[in-house]
Amino acid sequence: MKYVALLRGINVGGNNKVAMSELRDCFERLGFSNVSTYINSGNLFFACDETDIAALIHKCEVAIEDRFGFIVVATVISKDDFEDALDHAPGWWADGTQGMRNDALFVIAPTTAKEVLTELQKKTSTVDKLDSYGQVVFWTLPMADYNKSVVPKIIGTPIYRRITMRSSTTVKRLLGLF
Repeated sequence: MKYVALLRGINVGGNNKVAMSELRDCFERLGFSNVSTYINSGNLFFACDETDIAALIHKCEVAIEDRFGFIVVATVISKDDFEDALDHAPGWWADGTQGMRNDALFVIAPTTAKEVLTELQKKTSTVDKLDSYGQVVFWTLPMADYNKSVVPKIIGTPIYRRITMRSSTTVKRLLGLF
């Protein structure tokens, strides 16, 4: 089965620096096959027979801590679930409208997308559009209204630590790399 691991906080702001070649080697040593990365921010593809997502997440997180000496939180999503989520993205998400910011917030278990959406909606403004499917929360807003958005309000909160965010451009590229 094919998966993508989305690692939270790799190579961000000069912290948790990891060369992608070393990360690939780490995952290959776990016995995963077809290991590849996309950009330098913790997007890692692999294949294996394991179907227990919680077990895969644990395996990835432990291996990274053992190899690199710091804790990284991860989410793992299968190719099928990734495709399914994007097939169910709301029509307004990443629809090509100029001047819009479109992100996908991948929820880190055991937190659910419903919990993240509920927290975001408590703080949301009229500029944000939010919806979810599977373990993905879809978010869109006009770039000019970013400071009015919910996202700056959640940075540093417990719910923010339970997501890893990717732009729609990155998400679509990841889908094409499976």
